[in-house]
Amino acid sequence: MTAPIDFFRYCPRCGAPLPGRERSNRIRCERCGFTYYFSPTVSAAAFVRDASGRVLLLRRANEPAQGKLSLPGGFVDFDETAEQALHRETREEVGIALAEVTYLCSQVNPYTYQEITYPVLDLFFLARAASLDARPLDGAESVCWVAPNAVALDDLSFPSVRAAWQVFLARRETGSPAA
Repeated sequence: MTAPIDFFRYCPRCGAPLPGRERSNRIRCERCGFTYYFSPTVSAAAFVRDASGRVLLLRRANEPAQGKLSLPGGFVDFDETAEQALHRETREEVGIALAEVTYLCSQVNPYTYQEITYPVLDLFFLARAASLDARPLDGAESVCWVAPNAVALDDLSFPSVRAAWQVFLARRETGSPAA
């Protein structure tokens, strides 16, 4: 597995060759003392529900996990909060607005794209659909509304989505008002 940090051979500040490194999340230049910390990329996704409790899923149109089911969401941009990114990504992917957004859980996810594995921190939320006219847009092959218990974990796109799905189901079983 190749991580983004593995591509740094020279200091981004002074250009000096970097020494070998221990497996960590930082590089440190011995010449100028510059230290760069590699942190996870952040994404936000939601369990978007309708009035009957069904959840909106999309089938991914692109790699990674092409053809697998996933939740609306995506990467957080530099100038966004997780909630702002969630609203933007949901509009871009399925064309609907969200209401009553609340935090559910976070999960780590190794996201491999073009042979590089990025560490991602996925933030999962619960939300209500402001409308039911979801349609496949950017990155979505299709969309569907499903009963939560009707989804096989193996059909879901990423380990983080599968783990969050289990948290979501457990909250529903305990009768938590947030789920």
